Amino acid sequence: MKIKFFLFLLGIPLLCGCINFARLYPVRGPLSDQTPPPILHARVTEIFNSGNISVTLADGEVCKGHWRLVRQDLATTGPHAPSAPESNSLSAEWDAVYGPGYFVANILGTRFLARSVLSGNRGSILTVEMYKPDNAPPGSSPGVIKGVAKDNKDNIYKLTF
Repeated sequence: MKIKFFLFLLGIPLLCGCINFARLYPVRGPLSDQTPPPILHARVTEIFNSGNISVTLADGEVCKGHWRLVRQDLATTGPHAPSAPESNSLSAEWDAVYGPGYFVANILGTRFLARSVLSGNRGSILTVEMYKPDNAPPGSSPGVIKGVAKDNKDNIYKLTF
């Protein structure tokens, strides 16, 4: 009985959405040419509240960063212009992964877009964007969240939960 209770307590953070696991699949670049292409594993905390993300690359390098929601309703110039991370959208990567026009039709203007720039312990840089569709039901599973990423080694990834 104590073991079942202990396992239940360990499962609470996963059920609450505090920790989620994701995968990154290479869709373009040197890693996508490998057979089979490596699947990268990510750990994301606090889905769509702001949190941390870490990704283990194929060579074992660990990239870590803090992600946050992106305000897309800010002006593009002037005193309220977005900071550099907000103005560096992965629009081309969204279209490369999900098809032409996907960014404009689905991502642009959405309320639930998050971005992070992760730094690796061996010099890799990974930029990640993820979004939850505005029409997703409240409290829906992390599986409705979609994402893309790119690294500084010319790889583009599809992010899934």
